[in-house]
Amino acid sequence: MGYKETYEEWKRQDNLDDDLKVELDSLTDEGDIEDRFYEFLSFGTAGMRGKLGVGTNRMNNVMVARATYGFAKQMLDESTANADKGVAISYDSRIKSDEFAKTAACVLAAQGIHSYLYESLRPTPMLSFAVRYLGCAGGIMITASHNPAEYNGYKVYGNDGAQLANEAADAVVDVIDNIDNYFDIPKMDYKEALAKGLIEIIGKDVDEAYIKEVENVVHMDQKSDLVIVYTPLHGTGNIPVRRVLADMGFDKVYVVPEQEKPDGNFPTVEFPNPEYKEVFNLAIPLAEKVGADLILGTDPDGDRVGVVNKNSDGEYVVFTGNQTGALLVDYMLKTRPEFPANKAVIKTIVTSELGAVIARAHGAEPIDVLTGFKYIGEHITNWQKTHEHTFVMGYEESYGYLAGEYARDKDAVVASALVCEMAAYYKDLGKTLYDALQDLYKEYGFFQEGIQSYAFEGVDGKDKMAKLMDVFRDHQIKSFGDEKLITVNDYKDSESLDVATDKETKIDLPSSNVLKFIYDKNSWFALRPSGTEPKLKIYFSTTGATKADAEKKMDELVSVVDKVKEEN
Repeated sequence: MGYKETYEEWKRQDNLDDDLKVELDSLTDEGDIEDRFYEFLSFGTAGMRGKLGVGTNRMNNVMVARATYGFAKQMLDESTANADKGVAISYDSRIKSDEFAKTAACVLAAQGIHSYLYESLRPTPMLSFAVRYLGCAGGIMITASHNPAEYNGYKVYGNDGAQLANEAADAVVDVIDNIDNYFDIPKMDYKEALAKGLIEIIGKDVDEAYIKEVENVVHMDQKSDLVIVYTPLHGTGNIPVRRVLADMGFDKVYVVPEQEKPDGNFPTVEFPNPEYKEVFNLAIPLAEKVGADLILGTDPDGDRVGVVNKNSDGEYVVFTGNQTGALLVDYMLKTRPEFPANKAVIKTIVTSELGAVIARAHGAEPIDVLTGFKYIGEHITNWQKTHEHTFVMGYEESYGYLAGEYARDKDAVVASALVCEMAAYYKDLGKTLYDALQDLYKEYGFFQEGIQSYAFEGVDGKDKMAKLMDVFRDHQIKSFGDEKLITVNDYKDSESLDVATDKETKIDLPSSNVLKFIYDKNSWFALRPSGTEPKLKIYFSTTGATKADAEKKMDELVSVVDKVKEEN
């Protein structure tokens, strides 16, 4: 069925939400209509994410019901006992998040599946925890992470509290793709489902259990005069982050008042993403006023945290995810002597090697996984069964960190607490976090990282992105500056090519459409199409004896990659 037929089919529906009917009737631009109806929102291993609005390529109650029905059928096919085990559901501060969460619960109820629905918004890691704590068959989180206000999304979790595994996600997609009439998904009335006990509201008891687990990871009884400025960026982090910091003994925490309350319109920022210095434009003046030692910012669903500190010139700088991760790896390993000899740190294949170098220096084994925190979660679960390794922490370059085994997703609450603990430790030594980072560079070498993101919107966006990936597969950049290509890892085919010998070996990771080119002096770049957005991300990493040397290499590497991209 073409987009025009799909559009006309939507216009014939009488049971659409009133706001969707109004929006549908207002559509006049043919390109806009095509973009809304030419495909269904992609349901990948992380669920789905898209702009709010009417259409199959938009986030709305119709698409939420369709996805939930597929998830429900997959769970019931797997085991009828899953109906009683139920599904935990949470949501963030985004527009319609609470509405979408109730829709999901009502669809599950119609299938006889019990839901544990949070009484109000909660961070993503609390959802992951709730799945495990309540013994659920799965979980649903309504969030679009750090996307702009016009987006929302839907993430699905397995019974281990990690995002759905590839095989299970494929099974959900199979069911979804075979739904005959997605406008007629059965939904039980919300009040009826509550009365029948198919929807159970959860809150404070589960919250307290979660807080206890987080506080088991950090060092409590901090006797520090550390001054902290914190912003939840209109999201879910405000209550749990402040609670844990207060319990630890940090009593000089100043919250940015304009960004304290949840608000899905994110009125003070264009992108509620703690990777960008602009989101700290209100936090920095407050930090200057109160003499803060550091600034923290968590994203709307509370799973990522950004750290801001003054550099040697007195300028506030936002640490990259790689930098904060390296600092935490070093700090955790030197302040937790209780970790046994089989300790391990997990990072993703597009994360800087600095953390791996530090881990080895502390006697820990660094382990690479595919991009996506569920792969980190899988290792934690397997290690609990096999005792092969003891989990120290896992992290990714995109500002996600986890320490502790109570959850299977990144957690900005525990990460914020650990960063403050670490900052207090260094303050007692007369150092800032920036000073500590420079010490790491001096000891292990200067690592420079960068990332470029390219949007491929519209009908032909995916085709263009696929073509560009094929271009880089066919046009290997053999050298740049004084570095020569030695290894090409194609994770789609799970093969690693030794350039010198032309010999291929298998990569023991699941298939994923990622390319990584590794050079002889530890520099590399990688290309990865996003699984939830029409974007291609290119990651860069260079090393040098000095910062200037690493930066010069970065400029050279980006230049040669850009040239191939622009010529094709």
